[in-house]
Amino acid sequence: MLVAGSDPGGVAILHFRPSLSTDAFECYVSELYVVPARRRQGVGRALLDATVELARGRGADQMDLATAEDNVAARCLYESAGFSNGEGAADSPVMYFYELEL
Repeated sequence: MLVAGSDPGGVAILHFRPSLSTDAFECYVSELYVVPARRRQGVGRALLDATVELARGRGADQMDLATAEDNVAARCLYESAGFSNGEGAADSPVMYFYELEL
């Protein structure tokens, strides 16, 4: 888990798992949250950059995350950092994230 600042303005929660296709780890970002009063101040970008560096440092070769279709600010942040919701590339078919509450 990463926390932004001494008075936390945001948090990122990461999960590492072995990859099925490579010898490296994959990193899943289960949460990247910035408190409303701190948004549009670079906190989300700093958290995202820190998660990428932490994942690389732990030997991950892939990172994935999910957000709602209407969360345009988050989608812009992720896409500006190089994330794609296309299967393999941005111009490939769109991928979908599914979940089941147990």
